[in-house]
Amino acid sequence: MSLISVIIPYFRKKKYILKTINSVINQSYKKFEIIIIYDDEEKRDLEFIKKISKKDKRIKLLINKRNYGAGISRNLGIKISKGNYISFIDSDDLWSKHKLKKQLNYMKKKKLNFTHTNYRIIDRNLKIISKRVAGNFLSLNDLIKSCDIGLSTVMLKKELLNSNHFPSLKTKEDFVLWLRLIQKGVNIYGINDYLVTWRKVEGSLSNSLIQKLIDGFKVYYFYMKFNFFKSIYYLFCLSLNFLKKEIK
Repeated sequence: MSLISVIIPYFRKKKYILKTINSVINQSYKKFEIIIIYDDEEKRDLEFIKKISKKDKRIKLLINKRNYGAGISRNLGIKISKGNYISFIDSDDLWSKHKLKKQLNYMKKKKLNFTHTNYRIIDRNLKIISKRVAGNFLSLNDLIKSCDIGLSTVMLKKELLNSNHFPSLKTKEDFVLWLRLIQKGVNIYGINDYLVTWRKVEGSLSNSLIQKLIDGFKVYYFYMKFNFFKSIYYLFCLSLNFLKKEIK
């Protein structure tokens, strides 16, 4: 059986983290390790997280010296991971019971290096407010105008991350990594199964429109090395596609 490393950055999500951890611990596939990266320099929830980390011997806790952000925290977790495969889940999202089993079996059967899945979006009252269907991304043009990969749905082979890392962005850091991998010839395949529930939390960075616009521009201008006008064009496309998804 292959070992899967589950990477969870933590920053002030005390209300949700236990349910997130339980959704991983209760997986039907049992050969995994959980790496929690504690990323709050104020350490207001540290004792609580330490208590949670003792729930299962497969949980490892890494405590950052200061607040690095989710992307860099994931890099640090990946660095100490021992799995052949890496999965990500944010500290307020949820997995279905067979998420790891179904995804790993699919990847091995099809001999794939990178997959993501469908997911449902819920509000704070647990009401489903939207759904996202996973597609295949086989070239840069398939993904460049819209970030359609849910981070908490991703599973990939660790070897892909040996020389590729999340950048230091507040949002869109995952988008940059996926684009970099596609540029290097990595194919990304979607699994048409709803295996993840993504929680839309008010006040979170992922819910901040201004921050998304700033980081969206940085994706194209600083990381993709597009000129100013080309970056603005793709930022417009990215924003338009985001609005289309929100309206659906």
